[in-house]
Amino acid sequence: MRIAVLSGKGGTGKTLIAVNLASAAKTSAYIDCDVEEPNGHLFFKPEGIEEAEIAIKIPSVSEELCSGCRICVDFCKFNALAYIKGKLKIFDEVCHSCGGCVLFCPEKALSEKDKVIGKVQRGVSDNVAVSTGILNTGEASGVPIIKKLLNNSMIEEETLTLIDCPPGSACIVMESIKEADYCILVAEPTLFGVHNLQMVHELVKLFDKPHGVVLNKCLEGENPAEIFCLEKDIKILGRIAFDNELGTINSNARIAVRENEKYKTMFSSLLQKVTREVHHETVANS
Repeated sequence: MRIAVLSGKGGTGKTLIAVNLASAAKTSAYIDCDVEEPNGHLFFKPEGIEEAEIAIKIPSVSEELCSGCRICVDFCKFNALAYIKGKLKIFDEVCHSCGGCVLFCPEKALSEKDKVIGKVQRGVSDNVAVSTGILNTGEASGVPIIKKLLNNSMIEEETLTLIDCPPGSACIVMESIKEADYCILVAEPTLFGVHNLQMVHELVKLFDKPHGVVLNKCLEGENPAEIFCLEKDIKILGRIAFDNELGTINSNARIAVRENEKYKTMFSSLLQKVTREVHHETVANS
């Protein structure tokens, strides 16, 4: 069972919820797909870390063989190739590693080489298998790292897996939710929070993913995010009050479920509700 946790912006409590739901389960896997700024590992502090570099294929040109025909330049729709002053120039930053230029080169002047764009770390924290993707600074896309994280053969299909998605709704978020069985959308009680909730709500609807919302940092009085959910008939999975104690635990990079029985009860209840929703959707679609 794969549950993706996402939000339209950073700071809504997405990692707070993903980390604590993973910790509330008897056994689980936590995958941090927020590869530009992963911070789940700061809470889990996993042990026995194994690390592997992630590389993509980019073209490399042999100037001796290149005839300047420009077939590769015409083929590339991402403008990663240009023929300038008698030489083929390759712009790694916009290359999508499709390999087409290598296939179409009539002189066989192009080949592929590895370019390391980041790494994946795997470790264990008590009852949770922790996987973290880290994108090197300046790299354009973390999609290859996310694919590697989610194609982990070590995580069995029946394992409860919490996917901590990147914020927003860009390609890296789409890649993170592709194989998810259920999506939890995390929202703040502000008009800005509603705007970002609407953004990810449209995304999960586009992917036809069953979903529900957790309203975080709730205060007394009107909650624009709650009103949005009621108007759009979006299931509200839970409400987390604006809580100084919870905020302090979280800001100190500790896991609330492991610190306080009341938070263990709260997140265990939320996990049970989400699990029931997943099973309900599975039965409905079978």
